Amino acid sequence: MKKEYIIVANWKMNKTIDESEIFVNNFNNLLLEIPTSKVIFCPPFLTLFYMNELLKDSPYGLGAQNLHWEESGAYTGEISAAMLTSSGISHVIIGHSERRQLFGETDKTVNMKVQKALSSGLTPIMCIGETLEDRKNNKTLTVLEYQLNNGLENVAAGDLGKIIFAYEPIWAIGTGERAEPEQIDEAHRTIRNVVESIGVEENISILYGGSVKSININELLNINEVNGFLIGGASLDVEEFVSIIHQTEKHIKKDN
Repeated sequence: MKKEYIIVANWKMNKTIDESEIFVNNFNNLLLEIPTSKVIFCPPFLTLFYMNELLKDSPYGLGAQNLHWEESGAYTGEISAAMLTSSGISHVIIGHSERRQLFGETDKTVNMKVQKALSSGLTPIMCIGETLEDRKNNKTLTVLEYQLNNGLENVAAGDLGKIIFAYEPIWAIGTGERAEPEQIDEAHRTIRNVVESIGVEENISILYGGSVKSININELLNINEVNGFLIGGASLDVEEFVSIIHQTEKHIKKDN
């Protein structure tokens, strides 16, 4: 398992340009030491270019929340990979549960987007997860395997290690509910086994997302298979987000 933790702030449809600047300024004032964890901000599309300026010369990454699989064309409202890379973007979230549930994202479109991101030099943050009905019917692992096998179709084995995977049980997104540690560990081990069976030859990063907060972060950090976090609501509050980073850094130092 990779020693580097990855902490992704998914701001979703939140924060104006002015609010983003206030957040980054407060973030830099609160987080005085550069973390060993990789911190990636994923703001709304409209603020990406401005955030790139705010984060210039910093160690923090910048990611988009979506992209289209075509290079260009008549796709009103969509954003291409070339537009992202030309704006200094390095990462992109693909297949978030809200995209799947609200906007018709499928394993097929996830697959096309992952391939486009990889071919364009972007790092995909590929999200997968089960519904509450899947969980109750003991289909969680089957669903994860299906989403992985279909979402990674035609992805070269040599590119699998370039993908960041995020397990986010759909029933835990924005609900305050969180999967139990043993459930998270089992899901992450399943993801790792499936990806390794496809042919990856190096360690992969698997994040957990689903009501991650400063009050439960220590319990999550003690799960062996967790390499970091995809954080929604808690990343909108600068003090809460910095607290999560601080606790992660303490955990890293303790382990080393």
